[in-house]
Amino acid sequence: MSRPALPDDTELRDRVRDLDLDSKVRLLTGADLWRLPAEPRLGLSAVTMSDGPQGVRGTGDDPDETGLLAPAPSALAAAWDTELAERLGELFATEARRKGVDVVLAPVVNLQRTPVAGRHFEYFSEDPLLTGTLAAAVVRGLQSRGVSACLKHFVANDSETDRTEYRARLDERTLREVYLAPFEQVLAEAAPWSVMAAYSGVDDGTESAPMTEHTRLVREVLKGEWGYDGPVVSDWAATRSTVASAVGGLDLAMPGPEPLWGRPLAEAVRAGEVDEQLVDDKVLRLLRLARRVGRLDEPGQASVPTPPPVPAAPTPEEFRLLREVAARGTVLLRDEADVLPLTADGVRSVALIGPNAVAPYLQGGGSAFVPAVRTVSYEEGLRAALPEDVQLTVHRGGDARLRLPYASAELLTDPGSGATGIRADHLDADGNRVGGEVRATGDWTTYDGFGPAIARVLLRTELTLTQPGTHRLEFGCSGRFSVSVDGEEVLAGEDDRGVELVLESSHNHPPRRGIEIEAGSEGRKLTLVLDLTVVDAGGYGRFVTAQVRHAPPGPTPYEEIAEAVAAAQAADVAVVVVGTNEEVESEGWDRAGLDLPGHQNDLVRKVIAANPRTVVVVNAGAPVLLPWADEAPALLWGWLPGQEAGHALADVLLGRTEPSGRLPWTLPARAEDVPVPDARPRDGIVDYAEGVHVGHRAWDRDGLVPAFPFGHGLGWTRWTYESVTLSPTPVSAASPTGPAGGDGLNLTVALTNTGPRAGREVVQVYLEPPQDGSDRPVRLLAGFATIHAAPGERVTAEVHVPARAFEIWDGETSAWHTPPGRYRLHVGRSSRDPHLTAEVTVDDGRPHQHDRKEPQS
Repeated sequence: MSRPALPDDTELRDRVRDLDLDSKVRLLTGADLWRLPAEPRLGLSAVTMSDGPQGVRGTGDDPDETGLLAPAPSALAAAWDTELAERLGELFATEARRKGVDVVLAPVVNLQRTPVAGRHFEYFSEDPLLTGTLAAAVVRGLQSRGVSACLKHFVANDSETDRTEYRARLDERTLREVYLAPFEQVLAEAAPWSVMAAYSGVDDGTESAPMTEHTRLVREVLKGEWGYDGPVVSDWAATRSTVASAVGGLDLAMPGPEPLWGRPLAEAVRAGEVDEQLVDDKVLRLLRLARRVGRLDEPGQASVPTPPPVPAAPTPEEFRLLREVAARGTVLLRDEADVLPLTADGVRSVALIGPNAVAPYLQGGGSAFVPAVRTVSYEEGLRAALPEDVQLTVHRGGDARLRLPYASAELLTDPGSGATGIRADHLDADGNRVGGEVRATGDWTTYDGFGPAIARVLLRTELTLTQPGTHRLEFGCSGRFSVSVDGEEVLAGEDDRGVELVLESSHNHPPRRGIEIEAGSEGRKLTLVLDLTVVDAGGYGRFVTAQVRHAPPGPTPYEEIAEAVAAAQAADVAVVVVGTNEEVESEGWDRAGLDLPGHQNDLVRKVIAANPRTVVVVNAGAPVLLPWADEAPALLWGWLPGQEAGHALADVLLGRTEPSGRLPWTLPARAEDVPVPDARPRDGIVDYAEGVHVGHRAWDRDGLVPAFPFGHGLGWTRWTYESVTLSPTPVSAASPTGPAGGDGLNLTVALTNTGPRAGREVVQVYLEPPQDGSDRPVRLLAGFATIHAAPGERVTAEVHVPARAFEIWDGETSAWHTPPGRYRLHVGRSSRDPHLTAEVTVDDGRPHQHDRKEPQS
């Protein structure tokens, strides 16, 4: 799979050769948080990076900058549609160019090894083939418009607990067949221009090292065996060493300037610890990236084609694409009462219920966060779509958050000026005021941009409690701080760490401390003072974190549930939206369990009992337990849907867009059935003891019954699978054996839409290998295709099954091989719903069709 050197590499090598060592080394770490250094002598302009993968975050230069907020990757994956994924990649490229970004740090091709993984929503799937196929499409879309993808996080960085410290222990076969597989596939099919090395490390039995230093996997496999010719970028602040990382294959240490590179790296070269040719190769890889994104001047040579101009602001067409992704990725899990789609003539009133109905969770926390250019709530979307004479009422049904809401601006008064809000005084080391400002909000997460002269920040406000009764206050700060109420210290911290606070996300999610305050009939006024020491986080800047939260006396959750149930009983249709929130799904920590937070299960059960026309919508990116699933008349999985959430849900509920999504992961019915129930390292090791049996493969191995299987989804219509025929794919020099295709099988599946509506179907092919003692999966996803048909239309789906699906990794020979025997190919609607079966026999390393084919009920 190695690619030949680009035609002008010789000229680029000459440029590198003419540069002195210190200048070369300077190019290999960031100029700041997001930008690489420019070098006029090379014709090199600064290359700018930005976070993905739910949009393009930007560089933070403009604190008021907003952007397009797409559905989370798990929602995109649920569409099982490469064309849709490629279109979204193109949109990300347009957005990147609008923001002056050359490299988008996406897509994430780590696997959903455990459902409690904090960044589960950022991953596509629990399956390596589905992940690799969709990620390759996103990369193609991005790079077709001159913006680099950055494939991450290489490799086996599948959980968040102690993510900067742990080593993933897994054998070579598991690495090759499962966790390296999507990286290899994307490299073969889409050739990403940059790759990110993970925080964590890998112990594969041959080498145990952080990924920024892993010589075997980075230099030998990624760059050598696979022929990857772009730079390997560190995850932010993941570089732990000078010599080991430079020799191990890391090319760019971010953010910058990274103190372990720069001058220390130049000194290591002069001392003979690092070969200067390695440095030259790193600069060459950087120049290739710069050339591909149009940041390298090349006089006298054909330049990179200039992408077409982009609109200055997001367009209605871009909003429509985000809406389409969210709607088509929605999974109809159950519709036993034929509630959906709702018909206008049969609905005069709708009760919209649930904590996530009031406050939708649109995106996961962490580096994926994008300040959205707009957001459409579920209420707004339904109100805009329903006829004017249809009554729509909204009821929270209890709060699902542990943390209190931020203190309302109208209750906060700056004691200095009397203006609304909280005053921030910036103090030097001697306590002298050197600046400040007033903000109306109780949210100071994260307050940053401080120069070295500012040592502390003093936040002061008067909080007026207007309602009699018991009020709750809650404070959250990180680093070294003190919080006092009316002169009495109620909370303090002595954490002097710097960048570690950012890496574990505690600067965004600080520990909380609550107190209760009684207010009499005339209310009460409190003086709050938060004394915060500025945190120096290196390349992440200098900041403080503070949160002031407040909840007045109010109804109990069960009083709110009773109100919601009464509204459901009075309405023609109840739409209950339950799910997770920013406390649950986020980068920086893994979930403690799979239960819905708060009292949401009680809410759902009582609404279902009150109204037989209840539609339950799950607003979550990762699996949660639904103990009432078989009681719900209609059940939709709505994901983390991005900015167009309300419009997308309305399109689905009213039948404008088919919820044609299929689950990209397995939904458990019971916590005790989950194959990998937690993500905690033991003695610094995360042991991938399940081997190749990840996700649905483990459910099949153990014979367990999930709530809904991998690949499940109903849509609006019915399908009859009629026949499957097989034909081999010829081998050629242009299509060698490997994960991208070449030698393998093509399946032609005939099926008919026998339902009343047009619809999409995801034709899924699962390979059942011979159980010959090699500990192979019972079944594995081997290919899929998405087709569309009108009612009564007969169509064919073409599904390619690559040779790699038949192969296993032989550790003794360090090579792929195909065990001989009889293989069965199951064609159907999910991993547990086969409709057709064909058989092939492998006797010479290549599959041959067997005569027997059979439909299955």
